[in-house]
Formats: sequence, structure tokens, C-alpha cells
Amino acid sequence: MREYELVVLYHPDLEVDMSKPLEKIAGIIGDAGGKIISDDSWGRKKLAYDIAGESFAVYHVYTLELPADAIKKINDTLNITNEVLRFLLTKVDPKIKLLIEEEQKYEERNKAENNDNDNDNDDEPEEE
Repeated sequence: MREYELVVLYHPDLEVDMSKPLEKIAGIIGDAGGKIISDDSWGRKKLAYDIAGESFAVYHVYTLELPADAIKKINDTLNITNEVLRFLLTKVDPKIKLLIEEEQKYEERNKAENNDNDNDNDDEPEEE
């Protein structure tokens, strides 16, 4: 099983109640033999150009683990799903993922060091 990212643009009218479309996508992924590692809703955003007469969409990003044969099944199913305006399914490159994780750790360390330095300065009396 490999790791993939799936970005789904849902019809904007579904923003009121996203539970059914989210369950439907989870079912499609489960039926294909995959599992959802994480999902993140980006909310309603304006599209760069109209898709199916819509200028807005509800963005949702999934991180998945899928077997190789599940890709075609998921693509075919999402292509005919009415709730989905567009989708993009991409394989996560392990080297790029490692670089991103290292960068995040580096930024967290720098942020922690900067907070420590700010706290150290608070202890010193102000000069007049």
C-alpha cells in the first residue's frame, strides 16, 4: 500500500451538510481497499474559473493509503459522482514528504528557540 493525496472539490450547495458526501467518499475509498489516514476541510473557496457553472467549491484534502489496483476504481467512481466537481489523486513522493517533515521540525525548533529568547529578555530589568 502506498500513500496518496486526494483533493476533492465538492459542489458548493453541499456546504450546509457535508456529512453525506464525506461518508460517500469514505465508502468509495473503503470499497477500493484503501483507508483514510487524515482529512482536512479547507472550506468554500472561489475557483479560478467556473466549473459546471459554479464559481465556488468546497475543498477537502485526504491523505490515503491505497493498493495499486484501487486507483482506477476510485478515478472511475469519482468521475461519475454528482457531488464532486473536480478531484486530483496523486502519489506522495517519500523523499519530498521527508524533506517537508524535516523543514517542519526545523521551523518548530526555531520557533521554540525564539520563544525561549523572548522569555529570557522578560527577566531582565528595563534600562532607563
